[in-house]
Amino acid sequence: MVALESTIFSHLGLPSPSNRDALDQCLAAIRAEGAVPAVMAVLDGVVRAGLEPDEHERILGQARKTAERDISVAVGQRWEFGATTVSASVAIAAAAGISVFATGGIGGVHRGAETTGDISADLDAIATHPVITVSAGAKAFLDLDRTLEFLETSGVPVLGWQHPWFPAFYTRSSGLPVPHRVELADEVARIFQARSRPECGVLLTVPIPEAAELDAVELDEVLSSALEDCARSGVTGAAITPFVLGRISEATDGRSVPANLALAESNATVAARVAVALASPG
Repeated sequence: MVALESTIFSHLGLPSPSNRDALDQCLAAIRAEGAVPAVMAVLDGVVRAGLEPDEHERILGQARKTAERDISVAVGQRWEFGATTVSASVAIAAAAGISVFATGGIGGVHRGAETTGDISADLDAIATHPVITVSAGAKAFLDLDRTLEFLETSGVPVLGWQHPWFPAFYTRSSGLPVPHRVELADEVARIFQARSRPECGVLLTVPIPEAAELDAVELDEVLSSALEDCARSGVTGAAITPFVLGRISEATDGRSVPANLALAESNATVAARVAVALASPG
């Protein structure tokens, strides 16, 4: 099985109808590799590790963002639809015994975290739940050096799928090397099974397909401007991500949306191959 977050498919993630396209493409990609997709969500106050086909429509609309810390609140207050982030999805997958999770990009250490203390709960979830998280690296507006340092300190193996560089979501390389390159799903499965901390996860980074990659120079200019605007406007914490991604979409005339679709589908495909390898005897 391959776990999927539900935030990307809700109004909090991609705009309609691209969110439906993302859901359909990810589900199809996972099934094409012989694995079973399972969307994580909280529906009507019930934690769900997998949805029925007729429930997929429910996760395409309005939602309340649900990180790992919010799961108990979503249950206790019976939220109609809690869209799970990376941290919540990893936690639910682990509780359900699902060992592979596919997402777009993870959160990480924010720039200026030495002052603000702003570090995504995604990192702690990856470090404390036995799940392989497959992502296109981390979002480029984060402090990627410190993000990798945090993962190293936490004992999380960071792997690069057929690529030597840590990807930065819309671009294939952040300029930072991954600690270890892997070529095959079987390798990833063996590394996961041999990790020294049974409670710890693994981060498998998959670069965005070359044809969908955005221009790095253009992206850097947009990011710098957006982060300056965040500082001037007092945008902090969880609000930074949607603000910056919105600015990127505007600046690229919407080219970031197909890039999102391409990397999400690519990650789902690789995650399914890893899940099949884990389930294979020997």
